[in-house]
Amino acid sequence: MPAFSSGSAFAHRAASARTAFSVFFLSGMLMCFPGAVLPTWGYHISEDFLTIGAYFFALGAGLAASIQASAFLLQRKNVQFVVVSGCALASATLLYLAAVSPPIDWPWRAAGMFLVGLSAGMLNRSAFQSLTLTWERDAASTVNLAGIAFGLGCLLMALFLSSTFYIYTGRSSLILAAFLPGFAAGIFARRQFGSPVPHKDTPAAQMWRDIRSPAAILFSLLLFFQFGNEWTVAGWLTVFAVHRAGVAPDDALQMLALFWGSLLVGRVTTQALLKSFGHGKLLLTSAVAAMLGCLLLMATDNSGGAWAGVLLFGLGSALIYPLVTEKIGHRFPDYHPGFFNGIFSFAVAGGLLAPATVAIGSHLWGVWVVMALPAAGTILVFLLTLAIWLETRLSGGKRA
Repeated sequence: MPAFSSGSAFAHRAASARTAFSVFFLSGMLMCFPGAVLPTWGYHISEDFLTIGAYFFALGAGLAASIQASAFLLQRKNVQFVVVSGCALASATLLYLAAVSPPIDWPWRAAGMFLVGLSAGMLNRSAFQSLTLTWERDAASTVNLAGIAFGLGCLLMALFLSSTFYIYTGRSSLILAAFLPGFAAGIFARRQFGSPVPHKDTPAAQMWRDIRSPAAILFSLLLFFQFGNEWTVAGWLTVFAVHRAGVAPDDALQMLALFWGSLLVGRVTTQALLKSFGHGKLLLTSAVAAMLGCLLLMATDNSGGAWAGVLLFGLGSALIYPLVTEKIGHRFPDYHPGFFNGIFSFAVAGGLLAPATVAIGSHLWGVWVVMALPAAGTILVFLLTLAIWLETRLSGGKRA
């Protein structure tokens, strides 16, 4: 009887994990949406870069608001309620954005971007909370699998808007896109989620000790720049490719799909490599590849160079976050990717602001600045990776 109970509990946790990964898939669709929808709204023929920046700022504000909103709901309801609410909000938001598509004034769309960020954050928080036990058993693999599901959602959104660009109007495409999260809300309302493991916020004393730790500062800076690099490229790639490399808007969307596809292939392929190669070496190799890809994107003025740069940057970026969060989990057991606590909250929140802040530079000096920021960021990621490796050796940590 105990064996049966143990097996039933394991099966229940496995089913809950599969459901959580499907939630990450929907979250990926939402997070890819702001960068993928820009050509649909005509920003590939416009140089209104400040408005684009306002969209990303609204998205980041929605993600920030989701932290408190999710915590409030999870204290009073269960994970299932938050997931269903997030899916329903996402579906309603896409329908709303279809209604306020151009020529409606942009502030109405910025409000919709806020709701996109809010719903995506709700899905992320609830999915990560339901994966707490899986995270504690194998941090790198859990984040990698979550990244694969998230990347699939991003890839699907980019391919969907690319394939419908010349077939449907922007409004029609958004109405069609709204069906999937609406359908998912009905499915998740009938699913069972495992009981989440309670997670306490980091006490002030522990937070202060983390801030004083050189390792915590290095990790948070690396997360800050890596998050900023990835989301700047993901958010601005379609506009950059049209203005800088002269590609057609549907090809720019396919280039965005290549970016997410290369991230996806990198994480799928390297899932096996995590058990066979030193994680420190993989981290260094990934940082170098991402740096070279971003420099190629910044220097190119043709479609061939842009395609190559996107592929190299995507493959290089695939492993950085999973490997770094594994190190955080080993050195800082209070860290959890679904809970913005301690110094890491500043790293994640700051990284999400990068696509918004780059709009100012693009407005002043041109769209080439879009890739200048990630290029500088990837160099810093490389240097921080070396510093983390050195700090681990000096502190007597495990050999990477």
